[in-house]
Amino acid sequence: MRVRSALCVVFSVLIILLCTSVPADALSGKEISAPSAVLMDSRSGKVLFSKNAHEVRPCASITKVMTLTLVMEALDSGKISLTDTVTASEHAASMGGSDIWLEPGERMSVDDMIKATVVASANDAAVALAEFICGSEDEFVSEMNEKAKALGMKETVFKNCNGLDEDGHVTSAYDVAIMSRELSKHRRIFNYSNIWMDNLRGGKTQIVNTNKLLKTYNGITGLKTGTTSAAGSCITATAERDGVSLIAVVLGSKTGKDRFRDAALILDFGFASYSMYTPRTPDDAFTELQVTGGMNSSVKTTANINDVFLISKGDDKNIVQKTVLPESINAPVRKGDKVGYIIFSKGKETLGKYPVTAMQDVREISLREIFTMLIRAFSG
Repeated sequence: MRVRSALCVVFSVLIILLCTSVPADALSGKEISAPSAVLMDSRSGKVLFSKNAHEVRPCASITKVMTLTLVMEALDSGKISLTDTVTASEHAASMGGSDIWLEPGERMSVDDMIKATVVASANDAAVALAEFICGSEDEFVSEMNEKAKALGMKETVFKNCNGLDEDGHVTSAYDVAIMSRELSKHRRIFNYSNIWMDNLRGGKTQIVNTNKLLKTYNGITGLKTGTTSAAGSCITATAERDGVSLIAVVLGSKTGKDRFRDAALILDFGFASYSMYTPRTPDDAFTELQVTGGMNSSVKTTANINDVFLISKGDDKNIVQKTVLPESINAPVRKGDKVGYIIFSKGKETLGKYPVTAMQDVREISLREIFTMLIRAFSG
């Protein structure tokens, strides 16, 4: 009986070991079958894992991440609204590949066009949105490239807004992570990227999300898949757990199954390896600083740290906090003036730096005020 119990325990341990995600610091390029991949912290933009991250490659419908970024910006600025009506042009309706079979002259709301672009990866809907915002796809693509330049996407050139194969239409896994992070700042996008199945045209057209991780991965929030003969199978996957928000990009996989496996493996590594740290405002940030040449001899200070940052799991015990304040400051002082800072570091790496500020005004003492004070002193 004891032998049987012992064997059961051993068997259980083996099962746990086999099913456990890749442990921290154990992921290398060899486990990832795709030729190019990257893992990025969505909050800071820090790269946590990379494999040929700057290799220039086509990315298929991942292109639509930039298209959707410009669409979200147009919504935020009021240039367009979700209830606006978009009319499909001959050009938009002529797109091949993944689409919703728009007819020339067909009318659909911006909301439904976005839904079709995100969920069904519709090439025709993406072009229709581009034309609606800028008047032509060419003009919209020009704005896509300007946005890429502004974001520092050095390996990216867009030739169209939907990702259909075209000579010179290229990017990199790193650049895809950059634009995915930018799109993720528009939280509205997750209202669409979380949809598994929906309908268009009053229920006549059913659409199913191309991102199968929505059904299989804990914490997945989006974001976009893409597949063409030149690009292979690609994905940029966003996920959140316990405050940790990650972006995993996989380019050039041989099959859709491979890209989902690689993306899940990369995300598993991130969640197993990192956690969020909430810095605490130290007591010595609340003090009184001497003021030279002021109507008051001192000023009270304050600080308010409302932030979190990503750290390797277990590194919280290695974080050092330090408050840096001068012995005195010169008048005048304005309420809110930065008079020092609090720094959190680990070894030589600065994790966060936050200001210590003055709590009130201190006027500079003038000759007239000095003279008045002397008169009062002698007359008293």
